[in-house]
Amino acid sequence: MSNAERRRLWRDIGVFDGLCTLPEPMAVIIEGDRVASLVAMRDFDEASAQGCQEMGRGGVMTPGLVDCHTHLVFGGSRADEFEARLEGVSYEEIARRGGGILSTVTATREASEEALFAAARPRLEALIADGVTTVEIKSGYGLTVEDELKMLRVARRLGEALPVRVVTTLLGAHALPPEYRDDSDGYIRLVCEEMIPAAAAEGLADAVDVFCEKIAFSVAQCQRVFEAAMAHGLPIKAHAEQLSNLGGTAMAARHGALSADHIEYLDEAGIAALREAGSVAVILPGAFHILRETQLPPIAALREAGVSMAVATDANPGSSPLYMPTLMLNLACTLFRLTPQEALAGMTAHGAAALGFKGEGRIREGATADLCVWDVDTPAALAYAVQPGRLRQRLFQGELTHVV
Repeated sequence: MSNAERRRLWRDIGVFDGLCTLPEPMAVIIEGDRVASLVAMRDFDEASAQGCQEMGRGGVMTPGLVDCHTHLVFGGSRADEFEARLEGVSYEEIARRGGGILSTVTATREASEEALFAAARPRLEALIADGVTTVEIKSGYGLTVEDELKMLRVARRLGEALPVRVVTTLLGAHALPPEYRDDSDGYIRLVCEEMIPAAAAEGLADAVDVFCEKIAFSVAQCQRVFEAAMAHGLPIKAHAEQLSNLGGTAMAARHGALSADHIEYLDEAGIAALREAGSVAVILPGAFHILRETQLPPIAALREAGVSMAVATDANPGSSPLYMPTLMLNLACTLFRLTPQEALAGMTAHGAAALGFKGEGRIREGATADLCVWDVDTPAALAYAVQPGRLRQRLFQGELTHVV
C-alpha cells in the first residue's frame, strides 16, 4: 500500500492541538500525509475505522515539535569557555578576548563541508529523537561569503538526508570577523552586497537574521541588512535585546520581521511593535540557563499584549550546547514562568509562525501529518519531567519514522 493510500487510526488518545489541550479523549485518523479525521471518542463511528491500521490507544498526541532557532552547523568545541564562565568570566569579556563566536568561526572555516555535515548530523538526530519535525538552522560561523554558503549547503544536505524539514537562515551579521576588526561598516557592505545576493541566487537561504547588540552590530547596520534581504525577497528576523536594550526588536518589527529572539531586555515599545507587526517573540531558556543570566524576558507583559511566544533550543556550541527540546519546555516553565500549555504551543504552533508557517504546527483536519505520540498521561507531563524515552511514535509527512 502506498503512503497516499495508507490510513492509520489512534483511539482514546489525548490531543494537544498546537494551541490547547482538547477536553476529552479523541480518535485520530491520518490518510497519506494528512490528518483526515479528528473526533471525540464518544462521537467516533466505527465504520470510519474500515481499512485503517490500528496504531494504539492512550498516551498524548502533539504536533511534531518545531525548533525555530538553532545553530547546529559548526566546527570545534567551546568547553574551555564553559569552564571560564564558571570561574566568573562574562560572555561579553570572552567575546572581547577573541573567544565566543569568533573561536567557532576559526574552527568552522577550517572544516570541510563533509566534516561539518558529519558533526552536525548527530546533533540533528538528537532533536529528531526528541520529537522535532521542523528545525531552523542558521549560518553565522563562517563570516565570509564562501564559508557562509558552505554552512547553508550543509544545512540543506541535512534536510535531504534525514526525515525532518530544515529551514535555513543566513546569519552573516552574527559577529565582526577579525579581518574587518576596524571596519564594521565595510563588513556590513559585504553582507548586503555580496553575501545576501549569493545566498539568494543559489536558493540557500529561507530568511536572513542579524545579531543586534553592543558586541555585534548596531540598529542602523542591522537595518541595512534587513533592507538588502527584503530586496532579494527574503524574510527577516533578529537576535535582539539579549544583553542590552538597543531597540533592535522595535526596528525589526517595523520591517515586518518574522520574529525577535532572546529579548530579555525588551521594553514596552518593543512589545508594542511586536504586537502591531504580528511578529513572534522567541524565548531561549537554554542560553539564559547556560549563561546564568538574571534579566528575565518580560513574559507577563508579552502575554498581556497578546504577542505569540515561541520556545526553541538555540542549540549552539557556546551559550546553549543543549539538544533536547523537551528540556526547553521544562526550562521555559521553571525559569520564565510559562505555563506548560504555553511552552508546548511555543514549540508547535508559535514555533511554526516564527518561521513564517502561520497556521502550521497544528493538529486539525487537513493538516500535514507531522505528529508525535508520547507515553505520558497529559501534555503538561512533557514539561513537568526531564526524561528521555517518552516518544512512542513520530510521523513526518505521514511516514512513521520512530516507533517504540
